[in-house]
Amino acid sequence: MRKNPLVFAVLLVGLAVAVWYVARPNSAPAPATTAPNASTQPSAAMKAATASLPPDSIPQVAPVSAAAEDPTFEGIENLNAPTKTINDDLTLLNDLFFSWQATFARVGNPVGSNAEITAAFTGANKFGLAIVPKRHPAINADGELTDRWGTPFFFHQLSASRMEIRSAGPDRKLYTPDDAVRTPQ
Repeated sequence: MRKNPLVFAVLLVGLAVAVWYVARPNSAPAPATTAPNASTQPSAAMKAATASLPPDSIPQVAPVSAAAEDPTFEGIENLNAPTKTINDDLTLLNDLFFSWQATFARVGNPVGSNAEITAAFTGANKFGLAIVPKRHPAINADGELTDRWGTPFFFHQLSASRMEIRSAGPDRKLYTPDDAVRTPQ
């Protein structure tokens, strides 16, 4: 009895698809955050992501209280706090970058100007996740994170995972002796 190569090929493709389906990484998007006073109805992205799931396995959207905020980086409220120092601020921002790397492991640091990096931190990223509130007092009218003297921080990308953070200091001029700098190890 002669084997039919077409039947063999179809079976092989079917087996490959079955193995891929079982072994594929979870491709569901990260849970979307809900802004204050937003509707408690599932978003279009959530509906699309759950369309092929059995009804009993679809995550439910919890109601959001008026006081709820987007999940933010713990301690970000201390940035530029009067009870803290510029070194505390630089350490906090350094930790913020590490948190970003842990949250977006395959992305690396956000890149670009201060405003572009701040936008990514406040939700302008592919997941819409805000780890810094958009109305944080340290964000100026141009959308930049500023130091305690109102000068935008200077972010210098050293690598995909290392970001030097510089404050111009009290004289508000970069690269002078009173600058405060945090260079991660």
